[in-house]
Amino acid sequence: MSAGPDQTPRSVVVWDRSSFLDQKNRLSSQVEQHPFNYKVSVLLPDCSSAPSHLDTVFNSFSNFYLIRKLPIFELLDKHFLETAVYKGYVYGLSHRTRIDEDNCIALMPNGHLSLSLDKDSFEVLGVEGKPSRFNHRTNCRFVVSVDLTDSSMAPGGRGYQRLLTGLKSRLRLKADFLLSHHSGGGASLQALLSRYDWSEHRPEVSSHMLTDLSCPALLTSDLQSCDPHSFLEWLGAVDAKINISCENSSDSFLSSLVCPEPKVTVSHALSVSICGLLLPQDIQRLIHQIRCYLEQPQLESWVSLTVHGFVDSPVSWGRSEHGVLRGGENFYSLLLFHDHTYHLHLATGAHDTCPP
Repeated sequence: MSAGPDQTPRSVVVWDRSSFLDQKNRLSSQVEQHPFNYKVSVLLPDCSSAPSHLDTVFNSFSNFYLIRKLPIFELLDKHFLETAVYKGYVYGLSHRTRIDEDNCIALMPNGHLSLSLDKDSFEVLGVEGKPSRFNHRTNCRFVVSVDLTDSSMAPGGRGYQRLLTGLKSRLRLKADFLLSHHSGGGASLQALLSRYDWSEHRPEVSSHMLTDLSCPALLTSDLQSCDPHSFLEWLGAVDAKINISCENSSDSFLSSLVCPEPKVTVSHALSVSICGLLLPQDIQRLIHQIRCYLEQPQLESWVSLTVHGFVDSPVSWGRSEHGVLRGGENFYSLLLFHDHTYHLHLATGAHDTCPP
């Protein structure tokens, strides 16, 4: 049975407007604080094919690895800590685990290890943790968060040994695991990879040409944006271009989703999607190249970029716990203009904390 109107979960959308020329703009840090991204969607109006410099960056996102049935205690391996974790920018996430039912693990680039565990697993592990923020009547899930770079977690130390023993001898937690390293640091992962069944993956890039696309009239950054929720719904419909139309009448029985007013029609637009374990540093490079694209003198338009986080990641923004009961949304959408200004929408689902 579907939820009634009074049960519709809330969502949080934070809206920001700034300029890349403003030294106080926070975009770079906001991108860095969203570490686990599975999809980037770019919409280029009045464009039929991506220029070479954009096409290059679309196809140069960092590769990532899938390790099958990785024992989680291996993330505490001394060599792995010294060659990868302590040097920073390691990203790891359990694969196809559900945050509302399974044990989920995330290794963040700042060296924090987050374990989201069911009650039985938490009690067997026997280390300090805290109840999940998303428990309801009873504490059925717990979160263990450990800073692997802290002196108390140095190999051989008391805290390190207790966690290692719990993962190696008591809980024996295993999971398929996605792993990546910033800036060609894959060599630091080879010792770990060599002990297990693994495969290397390149992010998947796809593009679609759209014709006669109705767009909100956002041709200049001086115009006020339409309602953020309506704009994000429209972007989502464009991204799901195969099955959703924005040309419905307002009294349509099937769908009332329409392009927000005021609107214009562009004869053609290019939609590009990149899927995989996508690093914030690669997204930063893409944003820079989009800015270069918008500097073309004959182009007075905008470009949108939307970044979706993994629905079942234990964390969303920064170190904030992520929870899923209905949607699991955690994403941001960036509108870039030719005058170096931008609009930023940061969104979470019903139960996450407010984005930064």
